[in-house]
Formats: sequence, structure tokens, C-alpha cells
Amino acid sequence: MPTTDETPTTSTENPVAEPGPEEHPTNGHEPPVDEKTRPLSAIDTPTPLPLPTPMEAFERFEVVFGGKQAPFAFLDLDAVWANAADMLRRSRGKPIRAVTSAIRSRAVLERLLDLDPGFQGALTFSLPETLWLWERGMRDLVVAYPTSDRACLTRLARITSEDPEQAPVITVDSIEHLDLIEEAATSFVAPIRVAINIDLSWRRLGGLVNFGERRSPIRTADDAIALAQEIDRRDRTKLVGAIAYEAQIAEAGDNVPGKAINNLIVRRLQAASARDVEERRAEIVTALSEVAQLEFVNGGGTGSIAASEWAVTEIGAGSGFYAPIPFDHYRAFRPRPAAMFALPVTSGTGTAPRDDRARRVLPQPAAEPLRVGDRVYFRPLVAGELSERFDRLLLVTGTTIRAEVPTYRGEGKAFIGH
Repeated sequence: MPTTDETPTTSTENPVAEPGPEEHPTNGHEPPVDEKTRPLSAIDTPTPLPLPTPMEAFERFEVVFGGKQAPFAFLDLDAVWANAADMLRRSRGKPIRAVTSAIRSRAVLERLLDLDPGFQGALTFSLPETLWLWERGMRDLVVAYPTSDRACLTRLARITSEDPEQAPVITVDSIEHLDLIEEAATSFVAPIRVAINIDLSWRRLGGLVNFGERRSPIRTADDAIALAQEIDRRDRTKLVGAIAYEAQIAEAGDNVPGKAINNLIVRRLQAASARDVEERRAEIVTALSEVAQLEFVNGGGTGSIAASEWAVTEIGAGSGFYAPIPFDHYRAFRPRPAAMFALPVTSGTGTAPRDDRARRVLPQPAAEPLRVGDRVYFRPLVAGELSERFDRLLLVTGTTIRAEVPTYRGEGKAFIGH
């Protein structure tokens, strides 16, 4: 665990190698190191700088990217590591499972999981993605959503037969999912490991008022017990966990500028919902524990890491590493902007390009007029969007480009279905 709130430490058993000059090309004048050939021992954890002013940040990035033609995307690793340390502090000893849909880069995901023992495993977006990561050596994988992909279920059954205790876990919320699994796993003996997906949205007036995502038909202990008993009855499935995510707390900012009344409403709804979440999640976990020995109960999120009660054994979080714009709007924490992209000015009007999925942050509008070819820096509204738009991510520390790594897109992958 980090020794301070600033930066995780590096184990003395695996000392950081001092990088040579060719490993640290700067200012974009030399090609960055390819992550595939870079040894882990040469990857060091930078010391985060004090939070800069917008002008200081802009001047720093202009030094880093002085010879780099936009467009490009990058991660400020100083900010990523500081965010990671703060997430570990807020989790109060509970492990954090990295959410791949927010990261969408194998190289970045591997770095995060190697950063600190507090980061354990990945919460994946789809079964095809999960199998792809497994085939490339990644372990401790849990699929966050149910699947109907029969071909991938058969592949999972084969993997499970070869490694029944460590194979990926898939999520279910209905008997239909169990039927699909049985159909796909007919030729294999080892039962597929499953987790029950629980709906923790806050409902009133018979469901006319709903605060949060309707993630599953499983809402009560009785619902969960009925499905758990059906899982236990079948030969091709084994219950090992539960996913109980409170999106209405984890994803709803309560301190949005200029929205004082809305913020007050959100805070009151979240407070009422938090009591309901804690009570129902505890009841469901207690009931499930009478049917099966659960390996994990995944809950929480970047916006609710510190709120997870005893029933939660691990926390799923991903956007907190990158800190897209919506995560500026929480009272309880303030992450550092870490994921950005640069676009060039292409019009002689002197105005910055527009992107409706992002917000211009550097240089600030008051710094106009801009010239054709100038770089303008943006922050995304959604963490994973960055890796869907760019093939590569530049990894930056201080005023140095440390590496250039592929995104999922850069590896020819786009996982959009379940």
C-alpha cells in the first residue's frame, strides 16, 4: 500500500532500473520506446508533481510535445499514479478490481495491476474481451455483464475444464443464462464459474420512481436465493460470487458547478439510496452465503469507493485512474486530470476545434487567438472513449514521453457486444 497519499512505493525486491537516454526520448524528437520490448524492471513509478495551474500544465505539455504533430492521445502517468494512490487510500484496505471498459489498453491495464497489491484482477466488459485477455496471459477475470454468445461460452467451458479454479467468472441474472451455459458446455465436465448480478437501483412508488441503473431482475434476497439454488442444482454451473453495483452513487456527481438545486436533490437521493443499498446488499450476501461459499462480492465504484460496507469484499473502479471531466464534480474527492488528447487548429479563424464528446482545457479560451497548427488539449467526458478513438497512447511523466502503447483499437479489437 502507498506510504503517503501521493504515490505508491516500489518494492525493494524488484528495484527500478535507471533508464538510459535512449529509453527516455523527450519532446517528440525521437521515437518512444515500444512497450512490447520494454522490460518491467525499467518501468518506474513517477513522483506526482503538485497540482499545476492551467498555464503551468499547458507549458509543460508544450515542452513534452514540442515536436509532436497532433492529433494524439496521452496519459499523464504522474496524475494516474496519484489517482491510484488516492483510490487505494479511500478503499481502506479492500482490493480494487480494475474496470477494463474505462481503460481499454492491455499495456496500461497491466501497469495498473502491477502497481500495488491493492489492485487485484480485472472486471471486464464482455466475454470475447475476457477470453482475449486470458489467451494473452491475464488472470483473475470477472465479466461484468451477462452474455448470450454461445461460441464464446463453449470456449470458456474448454478453458474451465483446463483450469477449473482460476477460469474467468461470468455473470448471470436469469435461468435463461443457465440454459445457455448448459447448452454450450455439454461436452465439458468442469462447471463454469458464475456470479449473480444484483440490481441495487433505488425504487419508489412501485417502480414509477427509479434512481440508478436497472441492471438485473435480481433485487431481493428471495430472488437471489432462488437463482442460487438453481445454479447449485445444475452440473454445469458453480456459484462463486456476486456483483452488486450502486451506479446511482458511484456515477452521479453531487457538486456540479451551477447546479446547486440539482446537487441538493442528488445528495438527498444518494443518502436515501445508500441506506437501501447497504441493507439489501447485506441481506442478499447473507442469504447467498447459505447456499454457496462466495469468493467475492464486487461493489462500489470510483464515486463510492469509501462507502462500501462489510458485505463488499472488493471494489470495481476504472474511470478514477483517468479522471474524465464528470469526476471533477464530487465533494468527497477530486482526482487529477490524467487522460487527454490533442487536436490541431486547422482553420485560420483562430478558434479551437470543437468536439462534443470532450471539453477543451488547454490553453484556456482567454489565451486565444490560436494559429493554424497550434495544439489544443482536451479531456474526455468518458474514460474509455479515448481508446476507441486513438490507436496509441503516449505515456508521459514529468516532461518525458516514456513509452507509446497500443489501445484495444490499436490491437485491432473493439468489444461492443456481450
